[in-house]
Amino acid sequence: MGNELDVTDLQQQIPPKPTVLKKLSQRHDAPGLRRISAHLGLLVPTGAAVLAAPGGWWLLPAVVHGIIMVFLFAPLHETVHRTAFKSGWMNRWVGDLAGFLLILPPRWFAAFHFAHHRFTQDPARDPELASPKPTTLLGYVWVVSGIEYWQRTIRGLIRRAFGIAPDTFLDDRLRARAILEARVYLALYAALAIGSAALGTDLVLKLWVVPALLGQPFLRLYLLSEHWGCPSVKDMWANTRSTVSIAPVRWLAWNMPHHAEHHANPAIPFHALPAYSQLMKGARVNEERGYAPFHASRITDLSAGRAGPI
Repeated sequence: MGNELDVTDLQQQIPPKPTVLKKLSQRHDAPGLRRISAHLGLLVPTGAAVLAAPGGWWLLPAVVHGIIMVFLFAPLHETVHRTAFKSGWMNRWVGDLAGFLLILPPRWFAAFHFAHHRFTQDPARDPELASPKPTTLLGYVWVVSGIEYWQRTIRGLIRRAFGIAPDTFLDDRLRARAILEARVYLALYAALAIGSAALGTDLVLKLWVVPALLGQPFLRLYLLSEHWGCPSVKDMWANTRSTVSIAPVRWLAWNMPHHAEHHANPAIPFHALPAYSQLMKGARVNEERGYAPFHASRITDLSAGRAGPI
């Protein structure tokens, strides 16, 4: 369909030749436009359900609304790699929208994320490991709740807005951009809060703040599967886990359950990852047959004191 690749076109070219990888790495606007339009479009009926629900029942559709919203992390991630769209301005605008909703400014996140790609599972240099994985059941609940994420993210944003940006993955130029970006975002959040109070409306709370809080645990469960428990080695096929999942999850996550494939070749756009995954069958070292089995095994390890901080 459209620009999406069918693996049958490439099956006779295993292992992938440079020409095959070049074809897989081609960027297009159409697949990203279709996906972001549908992703944002889903927020319309869920948002309408939140507003239409009587009394406290609005919290039920708010969970669904929140899950769809927090998974805008997927297009944020893709735009940071500049692979969501061929057009640079589309990557920037979608990245800013998603980053704003998630309180995750894309310029700072890009520097953070690229350092993660360079030093995946390196305890000394991977910034994702600055917040270690849980080693107790209580720590697991704390991380999955999303509260740890919001505290860390909001504290970092405020510190950067005040000019405090000690992150080692920021050089002087990136640090200046991150500080300016944080100040702009913080000013916009303040304007929204003041405007909502002045107008006496709870729309921001009902359609954004509360759903984001309710949806964040589902994103935490998804993200924990990507590297937790993988070895501290340089081989991207070994230090990253792919998860076999159902179509709705793959769709909502923009094919990022193919995560080992993404780390092995981050230039490949989301819409070509399934084809690349098919080509590289057998290359995965860490593969999980679903998110429920992964977390069940992690909870078992935590209970037995076997779960490590990476």
